[in-house]
Amino acid sequence: MSDVISEAVTQLNEKIGGSFDGSAKFVIEGEGTIVMDDAGARAADEETDVTMTADADTFKSILDGELNPTTAFMTGKLKVDGDMGQAMKLATVL
Repeated sequence: MSDVISEAVTQLNEKIGGSFDGSAKFVIEGEGTIVMDDAGARAADEETDVTMTADADTFKSILDGELNPTTAFMTGKLKVDGDMGQAMKLATVL
């Protein structure tokens, strides 16, 4: 597992933990994937309600609160495939 994935899993669990009702996958280009659900965040590649794809810099900016997930989506830096409602719920807690 890459350092980017390890750090992201830690940050997501601190921010959200097991309080996310649904499932989401983050694909961090060139690094790997993270699954987020009611069990928390973990490095995995499983079927989820929504898949969000971004490069490592964009993902880090979103986690650090420097980039709004909606803005990232609207500018093409974040791609969303699947249940947009789940993506919006997750965006509000990030």
